[in-house]
Amino acid sequence: MNTQHQIGTEDPHRVLVLGAGFAGMAAAIQLAARVKGREDVRVTLVNPQERFTERLRLHMTATGQPTAEMSIPELLEGTGARFQRGWVTAVDADARTVRIDDDRVLHYDTLVYAVGSVADTAAVPGVEDSAYTLNSVRDAELLADRLARLGRGTVVVAGSGLTGVESAAEIAERHPGLDVVLVGRQEPGAAMNPKPRAYLRSALERLGVRVRSGVEVLKVLPDAVELAGGESIAADVVLWTSGTRVSQLAAAAGLAVDGRGRILTGTALRSVSHPDVYAVGDAAAVRQGYGVMHGTCQGGMPTGVHAAVSIVRALKGKQPKPFRFGYYHTPVSLGRDDGVVQFTHPDDSPRRMYLTGRTAARYKEAVTAAPWPTYGRMKKMPASGAFWPRGGRFTRVRETL
Repeated sequence: MNTQHQIGTEDPHRVLVLGAGFAGMAAAIQLAARVKGREDVRVTLVNPQERFTERLRLHMTATGQPTAEMSIPELLEGTGARFQRGWVTAVDADARTVRIDDDRVLHYDTLVYAVGSVADTAAVPGVEDSAYTLNSVRDAELLADRLARLGRGTVVVAGSGLTGVESAAEIAERHPGLDVVLVGRQEPGAAMNPKPRAYLRSALERLGVRVRSGVEVLKVLPDAVELAGGESIAADVVLWTSGTRVSQLAAAAGLAVDGRGRILTGTALRSVSHPDVYAVGDAAAVRQGYGVMHGTCQGGMPTGVHAAVSIVRALKGKQPKPFRFGYYHTPVSLGRDDGVVQFTHPDDSPRRMYLTGRTAARYKEAVTAAPWPTYGRMKKMPASGAFWPRGGRFTRVRETL
């Protein structure tokens, strides 16, 4: 790490956090709380909008349900962290600069890269032009307006992962006059044990969702989706939830990335090519004993907190500790009053225990609402944010960086 601005020097050590999703917010709040009152460290959070995008509720926004509008500057209030609104258009990892909106340049000594991921609209022809996504509040609001005006017709939800399942269930419950078709390569709830998977499937049937698993969408048209094998499904609306992609900023900056463009990290979440860059959340390829972590809120926030703690340790001349995380659940909402929760081993494989029905719905709501009190506690007691399942033997890795 660059030592020019470490403790005891005249200029402050400049930490930039790029992206204010769950992981980026956790990093900014945790770090700012730990260095609060110090003049030798300056924390700045950069994001295109002031409103926090509550991705866990976008399927609700997409069906016209009101959700809280949370301000990023207000969430940072009292921490001493600064907020800089703007789009990151370039990162120069060698010069340690970030270009904002093509006309401003910010300098950093340490960078926390938390740009995140969006729906992959480039992999299949027609998605970019003819499908809706849940990449932002605005995208979800556009879909909500279209569904409200549709009245009757067919909605195809492409992608049978958790986002697709929750979206299909929400649309079917809020718009019973619409024919909702969920299509994807895998059966919904494929990673769950047979009983919770069967419950999930029966809940979708109760809501009137038609499930087409084992199929692949080859093209999206303005009025249909074309499947492999020549079949097509007529569609008035297509919601695309199949696959994600990350920004190419990291690769363009010369940072070492994997095949999906995620920053390759060592055990402390530092870039393997540029140790003054930490990568967190969906933007990072974080390897544990069970493999590379997948992007979820439950794993994203701990990466942000760990990066912040590691930066504080490095500023003190200490070696950052390895990051370890074990999964513990997969909660899925099936409308407002139903759901499934599959509890998991640290490697994300299913345990025998699960919840269904209203109990699962209440559990999912508690999980969805959990970040806000967590951020609040971190402001007052920074150490409270550093508790999560470490995963035991599942997460041990030998190499260190």
